[in-house]
Amino acid sequence: MTTPDPMAEIRASFFVECEELLEALQDGLQALEGGSDDPEVIHVVFRAVHSIKGGAGAFGLSNLVEFAHGFETVLDDVRSDRTPVTPALLKLFFRAADHLSDIVHASREGVAVSDAQSDALLAELSTHSGEVPDTDTPEEIAFAPLKLDLGLESAPSHETTYDIVFTPEPELFDTGNDVPHVFSALSELGQLEVRCDTSRVPTLDQLAPEVVYLSWSLTLTTSVDRAEVESLFEFVEGLCELHISERTPDIARADKPAPEAAETTPAPEAPAPAAQTKSVVRVDIDRVERLVNLVGELVINQAVLAQSLQKSGLSPHSEAMNGLEEFQRLTRDIQDSVMMIRAQPVKSLFQRMSRIVRETSAAVSKDVRLVTEGDATEVDKTVIERLADPLTHMIRNAVDHGLEPIQTRLDNGKPAQGQVHLSAAHRSGRVIIEVSDDGGGIDRKRVLDTAIDKGLVPADSALSEAEIDNLLFLPGFSTASNVSDLSGRGVGMDVVRAAIQELGGRISIISAPGQGTKFTISLPLTLAVLDGMIVEVAGETLVLPLNVVSETLTLSAGMIEEIQPGMSVLRVRDGFVPLVDLGAALGYRAPSPADQDGIALLLALEDDTRVALAVDEIQDQRQVVIKGLDDSFYRTPGIAAATILGDGQIALILDPADIIASIRTQSAPRQRQEA
Repeated sequence: MTTPDPMAEIRASFFVECEELLEALQDGLQALEGGSDDPEVIHVVFRAVHSIKGGAGAFGLSNLVEFAHGFETVLDDVRSDRTPVTPALLKLFFRAADHLSDIVHASREGVAVSDAQSDALLAELSTHSGEVPDTDTPEEIAFAPLKLDLGLESAPSHETTYDIVFTPEPELFDTGNDVPHVFSALSELGQLEVRCDTSRVPTLDQLAPEVVYLSWSLTLTTSVDRAEVESLFEFVEGLCELHISERTPDIARADKPAPEAAETTPAPEAPAPAAQTKSVVRVDIDRVERLVNLVGELVINQAVLAQSLQKSGLSPHSEAMNGLEEFQRLTRDIQDSVMMIRAQPVKSLFQRMSRIVRETSAAVSKDVRLVTEGDATEVDKTVIERLADPLTHMIRNAVDHGLEPIQTRLDNGKPAQGQVHLSAAHRSGRVIIEVSDDGGGIDRKRVLDTAIDKGLVPADSALSEAEIDNLLFLPGFSTASNVSDLSGRGVGMDVVRAAIQELGGRISIISAPGQGTKFTISLPLTLAVLDGMIVEVAGETLVLPLNVVSETLTLSAGMIEEIQPGMSVLRVRDGFVPLVDLGAALGYRAPSPADQDGIALLLALEDDTRVALAVDEIQDQRQVVIKGLDDSFYRTPGIAAATILGDGQIALILDPADIIASIRTQSAPRQRQEA
């Protein structure tokens, strides 16, 4: 059995923390872009870059240290009010943050990064700084000699003196950290005085090599705040006893004790623990996935047990049935908790889209701003990962061909800066993600002409606006006159729709000439479990998502009106809704007049559409485990996935909106023919 490499674990932990710091960096820059004048925002940005640099130095990542050092130098000038934040400088900060992210990811994967790009950005950054570029090697930056303050001069009035007591635990050295590295980083913040307490060192015959006998008393005089001093100890948190106290001005100006006296003075007792903070445990994603799968099996077994007890004829008030109800409640609680573990905010995904907008707008010489909303909306981690590629393509298309050139916008009375809006929200038990722009909208005449030229539709086609918009999703469709790496609106949109459909989602388009285009993506909250209504149609057992079923109705003769052969509507109170025979829509049976004594489910879809589905029987409401269909299966419209019921039977999970959309597509040509 191989022993885990502790350095590998620490290195992995460092890169996880880097992701969090990069996220904080992007948040801070976006706040500055939004006009924030809070000094703490620039402090957060500076500390993020500084912390990445400090951790990188401990692992000898010279490229990362060098670039972060140049970046933080300009940020330090900004927070010290020596350099103002201008729009041009802010754009440079965003580019530097993107490149810093690239270096972090390359360092994690062990691949090379373009030194030319780093040098070019550092040169641009240095033009905004009053400091002469540092000529030290990265290693000298990370492990510079300690600068000792002998107490001959008093600190300037704007500086603060901190007394630090640092006592390492044995585990600190087991993880690859070392005391000089910590002190070297501190020395870069100001004047540092180091005193070592050797009073606990025993005689040689009593010396135990695994015990740490030394502690250090440090005095740091610096202009930085306490939070930044504390940030240097983040990578040894929990591996040492640490006490940081801030001197009052009178104490700071007092005579300092002689080093000889300090060496014989025992270290002060560690302070009481700080207030309790929320702790975080990082778990490998494979373990979470295994837990999710086990919970899915638990849900299936619970359904099997419930069905067995119901068939046994036990009284509903028996102890076994009462125990079953408690078991069902606990199963639901466990499932909800596990889903919360795997749920993540879409914030990280939205931040990636910010970079896509910056790079794409620079490539096509447009001024574009991305506005995000609802980035705290939580979605299943699997959904986030698989949504990145289609969303990237949609954002690029919005910038490249959705927004007009600057001069065209000005001629049309629009601001020169175009806007792309990206939002996420929970609605009707699903996640709705919208990508919209304030561009010129879809040129439907051009789209239709292109589709006819490519032979995708007949030349005499009379399509509605919605049908023309949907031509964008046809394979091979493009209105781009020139082939580029960005492509035109429509290039690859068939791949986008396929990727979203694989997630059990749908995509729709709304466009107004001269006002812009909006793509709406509707996705399930999770890819693991859903609450379903079990129905029977033509001898087949099917599952409908319970969140779209608003009510169930028993049909009667006066409720159904046939408006034309094969098309009926259902009278519901003071209105009418389309009535669809689910069995006929899925091809299980031939279309027939609606059963006057049948059952209908009234559905309310995300786009506020209401429709009634006629079914033969309602069996149960049950939580089911979603089993995705393999790529080798033909994707039938209206079928989202499958599940295993309590009796071992396989049932298909339906997508009602897809069923309705396919019916509309089939009926539209017939209506035009009859017309």
